[in-house]
Amino acid sequence: MSRDTQPPLAPNFKKRNKEEPYRVNEKIKAYEVRVIGPDGSHLGIMKTKDALKLAYEYGLDLVEVSPNANPPVCKILDYGRLKYEEQKKQKEAKKKQQGEVREITMSPRISDHDLEVKLKKVREFLEEGNKVRIIIMFKGRELAHPEWGNEIYEKIVQQLEGEAVVEVPPKMEGKNLTFLLKAVSKKTKEDDHA
Repeated sequence: MSRDTQPPLAPNFKKRNKEEPYRVNEKIKAYEVRVIGPDGSHLGIMKTKDALKLAYEYGLDLVEVSPNANPPVCKILDYGRLKYEEQKKQKEAKKKQQGEVREITMSPRISDHDLEVKLKKVREFLEEGNKVRIIIMFKGRELAHPEWGNEIYEKIVQQLEGEAVVEVPPKMEGKNLTFLLKAVSKKTKEDDHA
């Protein structure tokens, strides 16, 4: 088949742009708007074209912040900065909501002191709102003694009782015994004290 007879690629292809959360500048459809200045002062109700001129004089954008009001409320501000601040807030909210999964590795023959040091780090991670994956790494002939890993698991759970709960129970993955801990929620702690 020659190039001349092939159909054009995706004739109805359109770039999908996410709908903007705010109407800005010329996209504001209302005839009159209530205007708030860049310093937060109320400038009153005016025609949209006059409000746009005013915004351009400030070197800023006219952003419709409350489209359902009568007349719609518009604010003179830097739209790029507004978008940046909102993205930043969303990222932080997502981070707080999600929390990271941090990892701590150890040997099944870990000494008591070393275990205390690792548990101190686990507590720090849990206080930050992170989940903690603990990996007990078996090497060589240690694989013949999986009970050593279970003993370490029991010690960790016992020492972190009241501070953390096991979210994913221990399981062998190759040469490693892994399990996931998460902090006990504040509500649960308060219920225990009541």
